[in-house]
This record gives sequence, structure tokens and C-alpha cells, in this order.
Amino acid sequence: MALEWIIGILLFVFIVFAAAIRVVKEYERGVIFRLGRLVGARGPGLFFIIPVIETMTKLDLRVTVFDIPPQELITKDNVTTKVNAVVYYRVLDPERAITEVEQFQYATAQLALTTLRGVIGQAELDVLLSERDKLNKQLQAIIDDATDPWGIKVTAVEIKDVEIPKEMQRAMAAQAEAERNRRARIITADGEFQAAKKIAEAAAVLQKEKGGMFIRTLQTIKDATEEKSTTVLIPFPIEMFEALGYRRSETKTAESKG
Repeated sequence: MALEWIIGILLFVFIVFAAAIRVVKEYERGVIFRLGRLVGARGPGLFFIIPVIETMTKLDLRVTVFDIPPQELITKDNVTTKVNAVVYYRVLDPERAITEVEQFQYATAQLALTTLRGVIGQAELDVLLSERDKLNKQLQAIIDDATDPWGIKVTAVEIKDVEIPKEMQRAMAAQAEAERNRRARIITADGEFQAAKKIAEAAAVLQKEKGGMFIRTLQTIKDATEEKSTTVLIPFPIEMFEALGYRRSETKTAESKG
């Protein structure tokens, strides 16, 4: 009979000891409540609690990631889009994360969802497509300020995908093509202008140099005769006459006498 009592007592002590011992990992903290009152956060490592009187809730301090599912949103310029995002956050203050908000994971997710709707609704489509980093920082700042009283730190918010209607995609493609054509025409016109300017400068130099036009004409004749053509039209400059002994002054004198 005594042996049974001893075994019973030992079993009871073992159960109490097993219920009292707690092990918290390096990236965890244990928030202790004693008869409903907050005692504090403990860990990491091995410690004991008073069974029945004290309870413990474990919290993970590592960065947590969750996705915001695709949401149909209307931008500031009345374009319907589907946007999804990803949020990175971690628990900085385990005590406040337990005592200040119920289910901080769910609360943070819902806050991120509503903030995404508000920020995208105030931005135009061009900003959403071209300045995504700016919107990411704005989302992160708003959500982080709202979750700070809960002991939560939102480290980053990233907009993942932006889906726009097919009609808008075709319109944007047409706009991009028109812009490319406009730039191509500007570049071509600029090139022609530069070429015409250089030709004018070259003509001025040839005009000043005696015999320059004559040499250039001979070069043109040489280039033209190398092609397989039956008829070649070549302008005949006045300098060709001068090379043959004909003077423009003589022509002017003859005209004045006549």
C-alpha cells in the first residue's frame, strides 16, 4: 500500500514538473500570465512556470510573410485593375502583440488590405506602373505606423502584379508604338538636317577653292560611270569652262556690248 502511495506521489510530481517546465527557442519568446495578469516575456532557453496559476503563449520573432490576394481596384483616373502584394513584418514587442490586439496576424493582414485599396485608389495608372517603388514605400510607412502600437514592425511591402483590361493594354501598346515612331521621325529629321548642314559647308569650301568644283565633278563622273547604267546626267559647272580657257568676265563683257 505504501509503495502505491509513493508511486502515486512520484507520478504527481513528475506531471507537475512536466507541466512547469518550458523551453523557448532562440527566435521565440514566451509571454507569461499569472492569474490573468501579465508577468512579462521570457526566453530564450529553459525556465519554469507555476502550473495552473501561470500560462504561457509563445510568439515567433522571425520575419513573417503573407500575400494579399488579387484585389479589383479603381485607380484615380478610373481604370479598373487587379493588384496583389506581399507584406513582410515581425514582432518587436511580444507583450504588446498579445495584450494590445486580438490575433495580430489577422489584424495586420486586414490593415494591409485596406491600406492597399486606399493608396492605389489615390494613384493614377501611370504612377502605378512606373513608380511602384514609391507606392511600396508609402504602403510600408502607413501600415508600419498603424501597427506600431501593437508591437509589430512592417519591414517591407511589395506590389507583385498589376493586371489591366485587354482594351487598355491595346491602347497602351498603340501609344507606345506612336511614341517610338515619333522619336524615329525626329531622329531621321535631325540626321537629314545635320547632313544638309555638312553638305552646305562642303559646298562653301569647294566654292572658295579654285578648281574645287571641277575636281568634285570629275569624282562624280568617275563614281557614276562605275555603275551599270546607260545614261548619265552630269551637271556642267562653270569651272569646267574656266579650265578650258573660258572666263565669266568675257561673257559679262559680251553681254554688256550687246
